[in-house]
Amino acid sequence: MLKKVEKKYSVKSTPKAMLKKWYELMTLGRLLDERAPNYLKQAIGWSYHAPYAGHDGIQLAIGQTFTKGLDHLFPYYRDMLTAVSAGLTAEEIILNGISKATDLASGGRHMSNHFAKPAWNIHNVSSCTGNHTLHAVGVARAMKRYKHTGVAISSQGESSVSEGYCYEAINGASNEKLPVIFVFQDNGYGISVPKRDQTANERVADNFSGFANLRIIHCDGKDVFDSMSAMDEARKHAIEKQEPVIVHADCVRIGAHSNSDKHEWYRDDKEIAEAKAQDPYPRFRKELIEGKAFSEKELVAIEEDMKKVVLDAHMKAMKAPNPDPASIFDFVIPPSHIPEKFKDGTHTDSSEPVKFIDAINGALKAEFRHNPNTFIWGQDMANKEKGGIFNVSKGMQQEFGIERVFNGPIAEDYILGTANGFSRFRKDIRVVVEGAEFADYFWPAMEQYIEMSHDYWRSNGAFSANVLIRLASGGYIGGGLYHSQNLEGSLATIPGVRIVCPAFADDAAGLIRTAMRSEGPTLYLEPKSLYNSKQAMTSIPEDFEVPFGKARVRRAGKDLTVISYGNTIHMCLEAAEKLATEGFDVEVVDLRSIVPLDEEAIVNSIKKTNRCLIVHEDKVFGGFGGELVALINEKAFEHLDAPVKRIGSPYTPVGFNRILERAILPDTEKIYQGMISLLRY
Repeated sequence: MLKKVEKKYSVKSTPKAMLKKWYELMTLGRLLDERAPNYLKQAIGWSYHAPYAGHDGIQLAIGQTFTKGLDHLFPYYRDMLTAVSAGLTAEEIILNGISKATDLASGGRHMSNHFAKPAWNIHNVSSCTGNHTLHAVGVARAMKRYKHTGVAISSQGESSVSEGYCYEAINGASNEKLPVIFVFQDNGYGISVPKRDQTANERVADNFSGFANLRIIHCDGKDVFDSMSAMDEARKHAIEKQEPVIVHADCVRIGAHSNSDKHEWYRDDKEIAEAKAQDPYPRFRKELIEGKAFSEKELVAIEEDMKKVVLDAHMKAMKAPNPDPASIFDFVIPPSHIPEKFKDGTHTDSSEPVKFIDAINGALKAEFRHNPNTFIWGQDMANKEKGGIFNVSKGMQQEFGIERVFNGPIAEDYILGTANGFSRFRKDIRVVVEGAEFADYFWPAMEQYIEMSHDYWRSNGAFSANVLIRLASGGYIGGGLYHSQNLEGSLATIPGVRIVCPAFADDAAGLIRTAMRSEGPTLYLEPKSLYNSKQAMTSIPEDFEVPFGKARVRRAGKDLTVISYGNTIHMCLEAAEKLATEGFDVEVVDLRSIVPLDEEAIVNSIKKTNRCLIVHEDKVFGGFGGELVALINEKAFEHLDAPVKRIGSPYTPVGFNRILERAILPDTEKIYQGMISLLRY
């Protein structure tokens, strides 16, 4: 639905006190905007600055519409006036610009011009432009679930809407009818790329004109009164109708894209002059005088007051401390839940053995009963008797309802990005997502995975995404490409996410429970060939928990250490038993947790056996085993009587035909031969 709303604001109809406030904010913002480049020239900081001049009307309106305590605001890097209008002080803006330790957004960890105030739900967003649309949709979903009166506001430039996750966000918000406002600040350029190279429609909002349950409002983003009217109507509509609104604001970019951009290379003098002639700030000033709301003397007095505010803010910010180099390890990942009863993640329970798949299902249900603020969604997650592609979540929607257990679209970015946003609404919320039907299909969500990985560090400990990402991984099912992949070797290089891979039913349940009681993200890899495997069946004590970073010795021995996890643990145990009949005593260490890693258990085992074989299903080249070899060489080299050897897949994709699969994936015989070669070295 497209509609240009009537102006409810004008110089005549707006109280003088409100006009004064608006002019103070616009003056303060413009002074900061123009001052920012000077810090770089003086080598003080603010090495990235995207000037907002030309966006004044819509940015003032976004900030004024934002309601502290009710709304969540996701500004983008050009939103300086939006941040000022929403309540950030001049000092807070400068602290961010010059990357001081007391910067509210990130403590100097994130790029300048990324403004935030987490205590007010003005969120720290990344430099990946437009990706916060998914977070806004996620928090709007939480608002709807918790019957909260408020809106999520996502602000961005028009060119970022070309990103696929923006389409996923708007599609999902319209489908779910969520109270979110998407503001497109259209200045005609994506850095140097003109709008005509982005989309066929003159206005990008028109790309969404066919979406149901979506209101589209056009406004002049250079006009304060038109922008205020549009944002007021957008918030009112989003709350009353419980559906999303796009506000498309026509702006003008007066300066370059940023301080590293030379717009003279792609804009001629005439175009730049025309842009300056449309400057909203002097236009608003002129309206105030011509409408007899203020005299020239009164406006000059306001301007002088704002200059004093900026100077005072500058003096204070310059005295603020710089970040401490020793702090780089703070807030990489939130503290994990520490099991009290099962401190080492082992037990002596002898109850009836449980299947791996039932262990996961049972632990999920138990945690959903334990914490009513727990949710799960993904593809094929809940439709009648269906509970995920492998039926791991069977029965959950029937017990916990569609409000807590529901399907997501086939859009992995959307599934993970909205989980990030949803968990921003309350700290006691825990979200479980089936990140993709198979681990191999997770790659479209990688941008959101990266985002989630550094949320906690980037925000200086202010926010962590409390999300458990479940992925059915690995081969041995005849799946071939896109159904047999292992991700841990690639993803372990990214700090900020715990990665676990259980091989037995008890560990499957215990790691689920620990992850769901911890803060921060956890990637939970489920070797799908073990779901119904007899080898993976174990007894499970009630409320069993497995601590992160704690390996488990599955078979004690003195002649050789074998380190593995996931599917190949069982093959290692088979090979070790075979060697026992030949007089060799092999120790098998199940890592269980890849990040964090139990370095102590690895080193202690090698001290005892003096030999080490590393086995994993993934490719040897670039696999996680290489990291283990490096660790052993660094911390246990003097205890080795033989070189560390690795067994894994060759450097090829996994073939579909079972003959090809067997040729590629490790098996008991290949592992046995690797053990023999080391034992005889």
